[in-house]
Parts: sequence; structure tokens; C-alpha cells
Amino acid sequence: MSVASLARISAAEPGDGRIPVLDIGPFLAGEPGAAAPLARAIARTCEDTGFLIVAGHGIPQALPDRVFAVAAQFFARPEADKLALKVGRYNIGYLPFGGQVVRHSPVNRNTRPNFSESFYITRDHAPDHPDIVNDKPLVGLNRWPADMPEFRPATTAYFAAMQAMTTRLVPLFALALDLPADYFAAAFAEPNCTIRLIHYPPHPAPEDNEFGFAPHTDNNFITFLAQSALPGLEVRTAEGEWIRPPAVPGTFVVNTGAMLARYSNDRFRATPHRVVNRNDASRYAIPFFLGPNHDSVVAAVPTCTGPGNPPRYEPTTYGAFTQHLLTLNFAHRRGEEALPPNPRA
Repeated sequence: MSVASLARISAAEPGDGRIPVLDIGPFLAGEPGAAAPLARAIARTCEDTGFLIVAGHGIPQALPDRVFAVAAQFFARPEADKLALKVGRYNIGYLPFGGQVVRHSPVNRNTRPNFSESFYITRDHAPDHPDIVNDKPLVGLNRWPADMPEFRPATTAYFAAMQAMTTRLVPLFALALDLPADYFAAAFAEPNCTIRLIHYPPHPAPEDNEFGFAPHTDNNFITFLAQSALPGLEVRTAEGEWIRPPAVPGTFVVNTGAMLARYSNDRFRATPHRVVNRNDASRYAIPFFLGPNHDSVVAAVPTCTGPGNPPRYEPTTYGAFTQHLLTLNFAHRRGEEALPPNPRA
């Protein structure tokens, strides 16, 4: 990255007032009148940076802390142990260094693989679940490290708590789009959720076009990121500047994804963001991705189209859209071998 780019980041105040901190506690508690002002605040930031911070969410800090701990333990394991759980066609399990080049970025021509490794966890189905038995696309069994007994309970407890909390916020996004609060109820009756554990090694001097996570947009509805101990996430504004979200302990960074952009006909665009770990220690992230059911048709909502503003996207299903991006971005989906690990890893 250029010196000028780094200067723009360091000169920007964290959030610069454009990434607000919103207390969702009164709304979750069912206080009368709490939804409308919160929805208006969400609309304002989704029309600007597409990023916000939520406080008062009710998730005990012990839950993400446990996931951060098991993530660090897992990524410290020998490479052979991790590769035994390598991702396959379901995109569940371990993604090694070199396994992802972000080819769908709207703001950068990414040519290098992400300087990071990941582990994907989805809904924890039983082997006799109908979606498993019928081999439903992108629905598979989670892969668990056999000799880390704390890994599965820590991550599944976090998954359950996050799914419950995040789906309760979907009506706010409907209200923000001037829709009835229950507009998305059917689409999120059985939401598609994923946790991605990510390890970013120290990366103090990235080479040209090299990132821990290259500039990209998320493909889901909204993403919830527990605050990491170290900085690294950078958000691109409409003016092309890169700013950092406020580092508020115990909160979640929330951002828009491609499904919300499609529903809103780009009124709420998916915001590009990137990660570079310039710290002298490993950085860990545990984003939780919330999306509609795989089979839900995603099309522009009636409040976001009209004369002179036709739909910008053809209707699609979340499953079809996800399948396309996975094939585009991941070596194992393209029939390629992952690139060798960066020697600085």
C-alpha cells in the first residue's frame, strides 16, 4: 500500500462521527417508541458509510471471549492438524493461507491471496437432518478438532446467542427501508448464518496490493464483528478515504452486505472494507454473518424502486449468489491448490 494511503488512514479520526454507536438495549427490551428513532439512525448510517456500532446487545462478554480464546488455540496448532480439517465443497472448516483471492472487489483489483487463515462454522446440523441427507447445496456438517473439547461448545454457544440477537434486529432494517417491521420475517425464519474465525499474523510492512483481508464487500445481509483486541479493520467512505470504526469494548461493529444492497436497490450499499494487521502481534477476528434462507428470493423492495429508479439487479436466491462468489474467490472451489503459505506467516 502506498504511503499516501497510510497517511489518509492515520489522519482520519476513528469513525470521524460517521460510524455511530447505537444503543439497541431499549429496543431489545421492548420499550415503546424505541424502534422508530433507531431505524432512522440505521438508515442514515447505511446511506453513508454502511457501518455502525451496537451497544446494549445483551451478549455476555464471556461468549466472544471464549471464541477468541479457542480461535487462538486452534490457529497455533501444527499445520498438519489444521489441514486435516481443510474446507471442501461446503466451505466448512479450515481455510489455509493462500486459499482466497478476493476477485469481486468493487474498489480494488486484488491480485494477492489474503495474508490470513480462517475457520468456518455454520449451523450445527445432526447427520440425519433432512438438508444433510438430501445433500442441500452449501449445507454440511461442521468439522471439529477432536482433541480440543472446548472448541465446539464455545463456538456453538456463541452461534446460538448471535443468531437469536441478530435476527431480532432485522425488523429495524425493514423499518429503515420504510417497510413493515415484519417484511423480512419469512426470509429470516431459518436464516443462513456463519462464523468465520480469522487469524491475521503480524504484517507491519505489507507489500504492494497485499492485505490481511483485501478490500471487499460482504455477500450476506448484515455482519456483526465482536471488537478485536488489536486494530486492523478499515472502512472505505464514499469519498475514497479509509477510516477505522470506533474501538468501543464490548460492542459489535455492524456492516451492510450485498443482500441488503440488493433488497434496497443500492440505497444501502454494501460498504468496502479491508484489514491490515500492522501490529507486532497476531490479530484475531470472529465475524458473524447473517443472511436470509438459502432459498429466499432476493429482489428490490417496493419502497426502493419506482419511475426513474428501476431495479438494478435481477432477482436471485441467497444460495445461488453465494455459490457464485465462492467459486470466484476460493482456490478449492475453482479446482486449484491453495497457494503456499507466505514465508512471513
